[in-house]
Amino acid sequence: MRIGVVSDTHSNVSTAQDAVRMLESLDVERVLHCGDIGSAAVVALFARWPSEFVFGNCDTTNRDELTAAIEALGHVCHGEFGALELAGRRIALLHSHDGRRFQNALASGEWDLVCYGHTHVAAVDRHGETLALNPGALHRARQYSVAVVELPELAATIVPL
Repeated sequence: MRIGVVSDTHSNVSTAQDAVRMLESLDVERVLHCGDIGSAAVVALFARWPSEFVFGNCDTTNRDELTAAIEALGHVCHGEFGALELAGRRIALLHSHDGRRFQNALASGEWDLVCYGHTHVAAVDRHGETLALNPGALHRARQYSVAVVELPELAATIVPL
């Protein structure tokens, strides 16, 4: 299974459209959004895939609007922390602005993959048995990027736009 991971769209519809085109070309089957979504217009761009969203620190003023947009498309809104299982892998989804929650997820040993955003810097790191993945950002980043993860292998690739 191939999943696409995005973060920090901050209502930037144009760049999010570029990300959608890239994810289409990479034949992803599902999309995970690691927060700072920004607007319902961004949510709508991911309508073609089963998608899972978490909120970031910049989503505080419009959570009801975002939740409604996410649920209207049949997607999943996890609030600030998502716990899911795909292809037999345990995945945590969060924004990482809550440093304690983020560090606990990395250190717990409970997750095979921790997908996060907030830093606007793409990264793939190992923390014991846990793979930590930040796909980078689609707004205010030196290089816009997304990530692709092959499951169950846990092979993560950062893809520049």
